Amino acid sequence: MEEIEKNAHSLEKKIAPLNLLDVHGVPLPLSSKEIWNKICNFQARPDDLILATYPKAGTTWTQEILDMIQNDGDGEKCSQVVSLHRHPFIELAFPYKEKPDWEIALEMPSPRILKTHLPSHLIPPSIWKQNCKIVYVARNAKDSLVSYYHFHRMSSLLADPQSWEDFCEKFMSGKVAYGSWYDHVKGWWAAKDKNRILYLLYEDIKKNPKCEINKVLDFLEKTLSEDIINKIIHHTSFEVMKKNPMASQSTLPSYVFDHTISNFLRKGMPGDWKNHFTVAMNEKFDEHYEKKMAGTTLRFCTEI
Repeated sequence: MEEIEKNAHSLEKKIAPLNLLDVHGVPLPLSSKEIWNKICNFQARPDDLILATYPKAGTTWTQEILDMIQNDGDGEKCSQVVSLHRHPFIELAFPYKEKPDWEIALEMPSPRILKTHLPSHLIPPSIWKQNCKIVYVARNAKDSLVSYYHFHRMSSLLADPQSWEDFCEKFMSGKVAYGSWYDHVKGWWAAKDKNRILYLLYEDIKKNPKCEINKVLDFLEKTLSEDIINKIIHHTSFEVMKKNPMASQSTLPSYVFDHTISNFLRKGMPGDWKNHFTVAMNEKFDEHYEKKMAGTTLRFCTEI
């Protein structure tokens, strides 16, 4: 942790928003095609567990749940390293780390929990070849948009979102990092029928965490006692995570995440979009949403 902070300090005046590189029509936060080739050739292991999400869909929250499950509910083991560094992203290279995350992953012992925001069709082929288990979490579009907007505001790694209205237009047209929310959630929804994918909804976890955690346990073929499950629910509740510096990212320097602008863990409650959308924006978004989601059986609730 000290080394990470040291590296971040040395880059205090150098951190700039990550470049977006078009990869098969998807804007990804990459600096070159050479890096993309390395990501494509990333070597998965059969016992890897992959957590896949569109940005701001509950990645950190689900990671905490999976980490607690892997460590049999031992909160101490899950509170020693900042979550952003505990389980690496397959495709990201952070400017304040000595190595890109995929290199960090190569040095990790098995079993690994690895994260990705990649759409299903851009996942490294070795993940499919090794038949890795994948947990995918999707969040309703409106709250994903709001959370993504505020993350852009507080993160030095992402470009200034300009106005809320501008960012909403970019989100709807897929001109943000990782591209179209619509394509992302639909692509993984289709992929689950042919691969070992557990597809979860953010709102379902919020409504009934015990039920969804039991789904994860069944998927991972793991058994935990009722007491441990309740402990996991408590440890991964929004209120507890917000007070946990290893989950809230509050230990990272302000020139990486500026918590005076917005908290990394901001609200976490479905329905916050109603505090941002005007009536006209909501009507326009709904019309666009219906067109983009036509023909899919995937359904979301936008408040609970």
